[in-house]
Amino acid sequence: MIHQKRTIYNMSKKALLIIAIAVSVVACNKTTTNQVKEAKTAYIDTSELMKQYTEAKDLEAKYKAQSEEKGRQLEAEINRFKQDAANFQSQAQANGQEWAQKRGAELQKREQQLGYAQQQLAQQLQQESGKEMDSLVSGVKKFIKDYGKKNGYAYIYGTGDAASVLYAEDKYDITKEIIKALNDRYKSEEKAEEKKEEKK
Repeated sequence: MIHQKRTIYNMSKKALLIIAIAVSVVACNKTTTNQVKEAKTAYIDTSELMKQYTEAKDLEAKYKAQSEEKGRQLEAEINRFKQDAANFQSQAQANGQEWAQKRGAELQKREQQLGYAQQQLAQQLQQESGKEMDSLVSGVKKFIKDYGKKNGYAYIYGTGDAASVLYAEDKYDITKEIIKALNDRYKSEEKAEEKKEEKK
């Protein structure tokens, strides 16, 4: 009988412990759920941001102009080479085999040099624009971080090329706000630069 009472007592003790654990788990879940509900979140379409951000557009235009300018010089040399190559075929029979071999070797060497020059130009522009673009991107990330802190966001996600959000309601989209804020900052920095230049 005493043994039975002890077993019942131990069982009720265990049951109370299980109930206490269950209650604390539910309480924790409620707290977590409340915290999640209170968290201010938003997302930015990073592709749209880079399309509409004035500094990014200016950077793209700068390197497009450089590419066209340097490409024109190279294109003139390529056109001269094409003309010489076309003339070579018509002159080869008239000038004999020895001339054709010598001239052919010269043209081949020129073709290789032009190919190398094209490669070098592309690499140079890629490296220069890459450095500036990396600097721009890290500046944008810092701006978004500061913007998030200032405006009380718990999370700001990114969608677009490097998507980390698979779905979000449109009301959480702050892309336009960020674009406007970034463009305003860029304009004010440009004006400050112009004033510095005027003072010089």
